[in-house]
Amino acid sequence: MNKESIRNFSIIAHIDHGKSTLADRLLEETKTLSKKQMKNQVLDSMDLERERGITIKSHPIQMHYKHKDDRSYIFNLIDTPGHVDFTYEVSRSLAACEGALLLVDAAQGVEAQTVSNAYLAIDNDLTIIPIINKVDLQSAMIDDVKKQIIELIGCGDEDIILASAKSGEGIDLIFDAIVDRIPPPSDSDKVQTRALIFDSTYDNYRGAIPYVRVYDGVIKKGMSAKFHAHDETYEITEVGHFVLKMVETEELKSGDVGYIVASIRDMAHIQPGDTITSNQDPCSDPLAGYKKIKPMVFSGLYPADGDDYDQLRVALEKLKLNDASLEFIPETSEALGFGFRCGFLGLLHMEIIQERLEREFDLNLITTTPNVIYELLLRDGTTMKINTPSQMPSSGDIDKILEPMVSAEILTPKEYIGAIMTLCQKKRGTYKNTNYLSPEKAQVYYDLPLGEIIFDFYDKLKSLSRGYASLDYEFKEFAAADLKKLEILMHGDGVDALSSICHSDDAYHRGVAMCSKLKELIPRQMFEVAIQASLNGRIIARTTVKALRKNVTAKCYGGDITRKRKLWEKQKKGKKRMKMIGKIEIPQEALLAALQIGED
Repeated sequence: MNKESIRNFSIIAHIDHGKSTLADRLLEETKTLSKKQMKNQVLDSMDLERERGITIKSHPIQMHYKHKDDRSYIFNLIDTPGHVDFTYEVSRSLAACEGALLLVDAAQGVEAQTVSNAYLAIDNDLTIIPIINKVDLQSAMIDDVKKQIIELIGCGDEDIILASAKSGEGIDLIFDAIVDRIPPPSDSDKVQTRALIFDSTYDNYRGAIPYVRVYDGVIKKGMSAKFHAHDETYEITEVGHFVLKMVETEELKSGDVGYIVASIRDMAHIQPGDTITSNQDPCSDPLAGYKKIKPMVFSGLYPADGDDYDQLRVALEKLKLNDASLEFIPETSEALGFGFRCGFLGLLHMEIIQERLEREFDLNLITTTPNVIYELLLRDGTTMKINTPSQMPSSGDIDKILEPMVSAEILTPKEYIGAIMTLCQKKRGTYKNTNYLSPEKAQVYYDLPLGEIIFDFYDKLKSLSRGYASLDYEFKEFAAADLKKLEILMHGDGVDALSSICHSDDAYHRGVAMCSKLKELIPRQMFEVAIQASLNGRIIARTTVKALRKNVTAKCYGGDITRKRKLWEKQKKGKKRMKMIGKIEIPQEALLAALQIGED
C-alpha cells in the first residue's frame, strides 16, 4: 500500500479519561474485530489491567479504514497507559508515531497527566488532535475544558473535536482528523534499513520478539538482521503486523509497525531504543533511540522459598524484556536469604511487577520496605550512591547525605488548595507557585522529597480532594537533608531487612514504633531478647521480650529452701549462657508487619 495511506498514532490522556474505550470504538467502527471478538478494554490483554481498570502496557494494533473519499487507509494505533508511573511506556510509544489523539474528560478537564503527555507529544514533534470525551455526561463542562486545552497546546477552538467514545458521538470527525491532519510516514523504502525497537515480549517457543517501527528500508523474512547495541546478527524467520494477535506478512516497509521473530534466546540482546539494520548493507547512523530512564524507588524481592531463587531470576529477565524501566541486581539478606534489589518508577509500578511475578510465574514473594536512591558526599571528597541502608558507610565517613527531590504539579479545584498545601508542608515540601487554569481549577507547584511521597501521599491527596486532585512529578535534583540511618538491633545484632534511612525529626517516633511492633510479634525465647533502635550508633529506643521460664522446682516437695535456690541459680547460669550464644529467628509475618510501619 502507498505510504500516503498509512497513519501512525497514539492515544494519550490522564488515567480514566477514556483511552481504552476510544480504542475499542475505533476497532469496532473499522470492523477490525468482529462483534464476537469485541469486548470492553479489548487492548488490555492482561487480567491485571482488566481488574484494575487501567492500562499498564502499550498495545499496538493495525486497522484498515475506508474513508468517505473511497480511499483505503492503514491505521497503526498504539494505546498507552495514563498513570504517572508508566510515563516511560508513553514516551516509547510516541517515538514510533507521527500523531497523537489528546483525550480530555469533559467532566474532569485538563489534569496532571494530560499536561505531561501533551508535552511529551510536543517534544516528539507530533501532530496533536485534541478531543473532549464524554460530552454526553450531565456534568460536562465543555466551554471550560475548551479554554483549558487552548491554554495548554495553543490550538484553535475549531481544532477541538467533541466526542463520546461510549455512545459513538463524534467518531466520524475523529476519523476525518486522523486522515487529514496526521502526516503519513516518509517514503524511504530504497535506502539502508533502520527499524526502532519500541517494545518486546518473550515466547517460550519463538524466543524474544521485538516490536519495531520501520523508518527506512524494508525488513523481510530470510534477511540477516544486525542489532546495533551489541553487533549480534540473527536470521529473520517471520515478520508481521498486530491485529489483536500477531499476523504474519511478507515484509515490513518504511512506516510500518510490526514484529520480528528470529529465534532470539538471549533476552539481553533486545533493548528498547536499539536500531535493527540489514547485515548485508548496515546503516552507518543508528536511530536516536530513547533516553535511559533511571528508577528512583528501590525494594528487595525475595522468594519465600529459597529454592525458587533461579526461577525468580528468569522471571525478572522475562519481565525486563517487556518493561525496560525495571532494573534488578542480586543481593543477600541475613534475614531473608538470596534475592534481588529491584528499581521501580513508583509504588504502583512496584506493585504491578510483584503481582505479575506472582501470577504469571507462580512465585510467592517477600518484599522489603521501599527506599529511594540517596547520594552521599564523603569526607575524603568522593561521592557514592546507595539504594539500601546496608550500603551506608559509618556516620564518621559521611559529610552530607543528599536525597532526591521532585518537582510536583498538583491540579485541583480551588476549594482544596489549603488542605493540599498543609499536606505538602507536612511532607517537607517547598512551595513554588500557583497557576489558575480557570476560576475553579488551579495548578499548585511544590518541590518535594521523593522519599516522602512514595508511600501514601497520592492516597491522602485523593482523600483530601474527594478524588478530584491529580498528581504529576518528575525528578529535579539531589538536595542535602538531615537524614540518618535507623537500624534495628535484635539481641545486639543488626537486622538489615528492617533498617531504613529517615529524617531526624521522624527517627525517634519510627524507632519506638518498630520496637513496640516487634515486641508483639517476636515469639518468646528461652532467654531474654533485647530489641533496640539505633540512630547513627546511638540507642534511641529499647524494649525487651521476656524469657520463657521453666518451673525447675516443680519436683521439689518440701525440704530446705537451699535446694530450690541451687536449682534457680543453675537455671540463671544456663539462661546467661544461652543469651551469649543464642540466635533469634524472626518469623516472616513479624518482618512483613514491621515493614508496614512506614506506611502507617
